[in-house]
Amino acid sequence: MTYVQLPPEDQLRLMYTCCHPALSLEAQIALTLHTLAGLSTAEIARAFLVDKQDMAERLAVARRTAKDDREFSEHDRTPAVLTVLYLLFNEGYSASRSNLADEAIRLARVIAKPGRPEALGLLALMLLHHARRHARLTPEGDLVTLDEQDRSRWNRTEIAEGLQVLDAAEKHEQRGPYQIQAAIAACHVTAPSASDTDWLRIAELYGLLMRLTPSPIVELNRAVAIGMADGPGAGLALVEPLTASLGSYHLLHATRAEFLRRLGRHAEAAQAYTQALALTNSPAERRYLTRRLRETGG
Repeated sequence: MTYVQLPPEDQLRLMYTCCHPALSLEAQIALTLHTLAGLSTAEIARAFLVDKQDMAERLAVARRTAKDDREFSEHDRTPAVLTVLYLLFNEGYSASRSNLADEAIRLARVIAKPGRPEALGLLALMLLHHARRHARLTPEGDLVTLDEQDRSRWNRTEIAEGLQVLDAAEKHEQRGPYQIQAAIAACHVTAPSASDTDWLRIAELYGLLMRLTPSPIVELNRAVAIGMADGPGAGLALVEPLTASLGSYHLLHATRAEFLRRLGRHAEAAQAYTQALALTNSPAERRYLTRRLRETGG
């Protein structure tokens, strides 16, 4: 399946059409990603952390429901459209589908108008992440963690625009999840070096995000921030209870492994790296995790 090449306004209208109010938010997003963005059932299932067959059944139901495309309220469907753009950007953030990230930003510029603070927040978030894309991988395709990235390779023009858009969003004083995530990204891109990162502020922002959109993944990110601010022991104490809900999420095990490694508990860290390796298919992530595993003697 290929990406549908339409003018931005037509693409957005197709997104609004797929975001049928009778569908659950997840079904709206999945249908739009499949119909407009050309993502496969397997790719969408991976984005939602569900089984491929389960997602195929959801898509079949969604297609039948979306055929009843009566008049709709743009206000009712905008949250789903923003989520679609966010997932589209995330899927395209990998080098293999970078065109999807570019398309997500292009479409976000169409919808990010004054009076839509969350749309502005989403555009700011995309720009601030996209600005770091050239520093995320080595020429050989190996993953470079944020603390090891060459900040001179970050796109300062995109960072400046992202910060400007975030400032415009925050002037509405209607802070939502995308604005908060953009503020977190801003903490990273404005730090002169990794050691200068304001992890306490980032942890505070994740706490605010937890109150708006509570989820185990947000808790995991908050644990990382606290671990960076207060030490690996503090982070690990928050990560351990999340294994029950995020046991199939490779980044949970990778995060746990990092904290264990920093605490000198290498045998346990090696086991956690092995679990993370078993749960990811990304070549770049697998090479990174394999390298870390070797460092712990695994």
